[in-house]
Amino acid sequence: MSFINHNAKEIHCKIVYYGPSLGGKTTNIQWVYQSLAQDQKSKLVALNTEIERTLFFDFLPLEVGEIRGFQTRFHLYTVPGQVIYDASRKLILKGLDGVIFVADSQADRLEENIASMKNLEKNLEQQGYNIREVPLVIQYNKRDLPNALPIKELRQHLNHYNAQEVEASAFEGKGVLESFKLVSKNIIQILKGGTAV
Repeated sequence: MSFINHNAKEIHCKIVYYGPSLGGKTTNIQWVYQSLAQDQKSKLVALNTEIERTLFFDFLPLEVGEIRGFQTRFHLYTVPGQVIYDASRKLILKGLDGVIFVADSQADRLEENIASMKNLEKNLEQQGYNIREVPLVIQYNKRDLPNALPIKELRQHLNHYNAQEVEASAFEGKGVLESFKLVSKNIIQILKGGTAV
C-alpha cells in the first residue's frame, strides 16, 4: 500500500522483515543499512523496550529511477520475533508493500519458523492482504551452520505460496542484498502496472 508524497515527488514503499526470534531479521536490516551510501539513507532507528525491539530506516535508491515522474523511497522495518508481541507485528504490517520472511535454517528452529509463517499469513489476512498477492521473498538464513536443514525440507514446510527463495548467511552478508533486490523489484513491477515476477 504505497504512500505518494506529491510535494516531494516520492512514492514511499514499506518492506517488512518477518520471522522467528533470533532468525536474522536485525542482521539483514543492519547489513542493508551499512551497504548504502550516507546520502541515500536516513538514520537507523531502534525502538527498544524492555521486552521487544523494532528497527527501521528509509532510503532513496538511486538505481531504481523514476516511476511516472516520482522517485521511490523504501522504508525497511523488522518485527519483534516472539509471537507474544503480536500487537506490534500487526501494527508494523499496516500499509506494507512487500515482505522478506527470514527463516532460521537450523533443524531445532523448524517449529518456530512454521509458527511464524502461519502468524504472518493470519496477520496479513486480518489486515486485508492475501499472502499470495503480496510480494514475498523467503530467505533461508544461517545456511553456513552445520545443523541447517536441506532447502527441500524447509521449502516443504514454509513455501506454500510459490514465493521466491534465497539462501543466505546474513552474518556474512550472503543473500541479504539479493533478498532485498528481489522483493523491491516485485514492488516496482506492481507500481509500474505490471505483475510481480
